[in-house]
Amino acid sequence: MARKRKELPLLEGISIEGLAGEGKALTHVDGLVLFVPFAAPGDVCNIQVTKKKSSFMEGKITEIITPSTQRVTPHCSHFTICGGCKWQHLPYSLQLEAKEQVVQDALKRIGKIEVERYLPILGSKRTERYRNKLEFTFSHRRWLFPDELKGQTDSESLDLTGLGFHLPGMFDKVLDIDQCHLGAKVLDDIRLFIRDYCKAEPEKYPFFDLRKQEGFMRTLMMRTTSTGEIMLVVVFFREDQEAREALLDAVKARFPEITSLLYVINGKCNDTITDQEIHCYAGCDYIEEQMEGLTFRIGPKSFYQTNSEQAYELYKVARDFAELTGAEHVYDLYTGTGTIANFVARQAASVIGIEYVPEAIVDAKINSEVNGIDNTLFYAGDMKDILTEDFILQHGHPDVIITDPPRAGMHEEVISTILRAAPQRIVYVSCNPGTQARDLQLLTATGDYRVTKSRAVDMFPHTHHIENVVQLIRQQH
Repeated sequence: MARKRKELPLLEGISIEGLAGEGKALTHVDGLVLFVPFAAPGDVCNIQVTKKKSSFMEGKITEIITPSTQRVTPHCSHFTICGGCKWQHLPYSLQLEAKEQVVQDALKRIGKIEVERYLPILGSKRTERYRNKLEFTFSHRRWLFPDELKGQTDSESLDLTGLGFHLPGMFDKVLDIDQCHLGAKVLDDIRLFIRDYCKAEPEKYPFFDLRKQEGFMRTLMMRTTSTGEIMLVVVFFREDQEAREALLDAVKARFPEITSLLYVINGKCNDTITDQEIHCYAGCDYIEEQMEGLTFRIGPKSFYQTNSEQAYELYKVARDFAELTGAEHVYDLYTGTGTIANFVARQAASVIGIEYVPEAIVDAKINSEVNGIDNTLFYAGDMKDILTEDFILQHGHPDVIITDPPRAGMHEEVISTILRAAPQRIVYVSCNPGTQARDLQLLTATGDYRVTKSRAVDMFPHTHHIENVVQLIRQQH
């Protein structure tokens, strides 16, 4: 017989003390840290404990008795539900303070790093509609709210179709989105047009059943650029040429501003399209972003920072930390589509970019070509396999290494090779202060490098995510 689970307590009149990681707030109760989402420092509230461990608890607010004076009104009707933008109830200045603290805590506590100088965080000028890429999922059975079910004896009488975001931790639950304040307004218009067009003919355009893996309409991906170009990728589960062309023609007629209209037939069990053939239905198969006189081609599979304006600020910080004079041989690790490599190439003697994804390297080479940059070389492969002592002997000793790894950070073998290469400066760009701090501890453990500067750049307002750039200088022994 299964043991009866112990009922978790309802805590009353609890004061929230501060902000924590992962977009949560925290307080202390009976010697334990209590983490609570969607709370603000200064709130007094009742909290239902949802998890209790030996050193911490998690809970959710059941009632705010006295709201914090720091609270602001969230701008999105989907706040607390869709899983994104968890700090909308906090003033932006407080968000930036919290993000700076997250970075400094990670470097000090995880990395045991003494940074000589913390430069002020660079906040985003736009805190709404700053994202240049959004992805949405069709669902034949969307998330239903309790008030929708009141008085309903049969949920099937409701319109169950939806087009929106997956709810956190629920692969088969999609929240139908009326308006998303992350992307440009035109993206809302396009998405709602497609949703309503398909709803008007449900037999012809059945929304995807995520559990049974059947239906027709699967996902949408939209991208924009600061120059006004728009890419739309419509992903179908199976081919139906008549229905597909009718929809795409309707979209093209209604939104002539779409410069790249693409589609994919994806019959796999997952939504990724990186291994799928992309078909160009109208316009061009890429869009172009511009930055400081440079043009960057962005395809449907290309990685590009999702906040174009802040990407420019981030890359300027990385370039400043590199302290290039025009004579340096630069290695750009995890180069992606070569954005940083091409951005710094005019200030360097030469740049070598290395990236795991072959398609990204193709884009990187094209980006050099379209910008008339002839001092870059790009290589595709696993970083620890490509970046070896033989590679360095063949391609030259780096004076500066810029590294921008994924959230997991760098492999220890890569760090070891960097240390053996002994560049004069290392610039470490990271979207995860925790793994950055771990790697910095390894880079400084030998005493060959010191961390001179750190600067956070906020790419994602109203979220807990933060980018950070660190400069390391080789010690003279």
